[in-house]
Amino acid sequence: MPIDFHPTWLDEELSMYRDTVARFVDTEMLPQDEESRKRGHVGHDLWRRAGELGLLCSDIPEAYGGGGGDFRHEAVFYDAMSRRGLTGMSPSVHSIVAHYLLNHGTEAQKQRYLPRMARGEIVGAIAMTEPGAGSDLQGVRTRAERRGDSYVINGSKTFITNGYLAGLVLVVAKTDPSQRARGTSILIVEPKEVEGYRVGRVLDKIGLKAQDTSELFFDDVTVPADNILGGQEGQGFFQLMSDLPYERTIIGVIAVAAMEGAYEATLDYVRQRTAFGKPIADFQNTRFKLAEIATTIKVARTFVDRCVSDLVAGTLDTATASMVKLWTSEQQGKVIDECLQLHGGYGFMTEYLIGRMYVDCRIQRIYGGTNEVMKEVISRAM
Repeated sequence: MPIDFHPTWLDEELSMYRDTVARFVDTEMLPQDEESRKRGHVGHDLWRRAGELGLLCSDIPEAYGGGGGDFRHEAVFYDAMSRRGLTGMSPSVHSIVAHYLLNHGTEAQKQRYLPRMARGEIVGAIAMTEPGAGSDLQGVRTRAERRGDSYVINGSKTFITNGYLAGLVLVVAKTDPSQRARGTSILIVEPKEVEGYRVGRVLDKIGLKAQDTSELFFDDVTVPADNILGGQEGQGFFQLMSDLPYERTIIGVIAVAAMEGAYEATLDYVRQRTAFGKPIADFQNTRFKLAEIATTIKVARTFVDRCVSDLVAGTLDTATASMVKLWTSEQQGKVIDECLQLHGGYGFMTEYLIGRMYVDCRIQRIYGGTNEVMKEVISRAM
């Protein structure tokens, strides 16, 4: 009997939804993946198609154009992509942006942006990281100065996921440099509606080749004062902190799905590949390695499923979310490394899923707050 890694929260309705997601991923995403990796982005058409099928913002209320589901619906999409090694489209960042709007935006902001995001008409990005400020968001130097009924934004951002295709950018900026956390705000920028906004390079990363990760530049970008998220200055840092459990659970979902996909691909490979006259799967070392990998995945799946359920129930705390991000991303790296080793030289080839997974997974220990920061967050809760 095969080892069962299916999520415990997957009910009948979600199983049907999972089938819909799988068809989209297999028929519309997979065939484009190689070309997307060459050009560095998936293009707008794929986003619009996902929106037409109701796959975007699935846990946003129907009143704002979303699917009216919960985080489990989002997790189904991330799971399907990750186990197939598809990293070009980032609906996770798109949904994180949607949740900042849902949880902190004014009613007018929700009505203006969320339906368009759900339809895939605009792609969401959040511009936090700067050349000199990564996990320490209090070190942000981008400035948003109030001038009459507007804010004028100056600064630069880097490593911005969805940056090239973005039609909506939440910009983390200092509105009062004399303050630290209380001097930070989030401003809504629509690139097509402003002057002085510029997209720099689509960055040449070691992995995530199909994902449009870009530099962004703001040179006297002027937006209405109404574009400050929530309508009040100085709330940016607290808005960012309150939504971290959502983001870090996403990373856990992606990690365990990637491990499961890597395990399945490796199991198929070792059963077909022969050495010294017999399948690699027949060697004790192979069987023992796969046993260790399966055990790690089973533990990871149990932990992630609990966090998903707690997030849906509204009881997931920041420390536990940091734990799931820390532990699963570390295990993801170890598991995929072992799977690559079992592929031998073929594992080093990008034409093989395991080779792409190997370079793609490294970022999991960095974004969403580095794993060193996760340890700091966890230790503060002790």
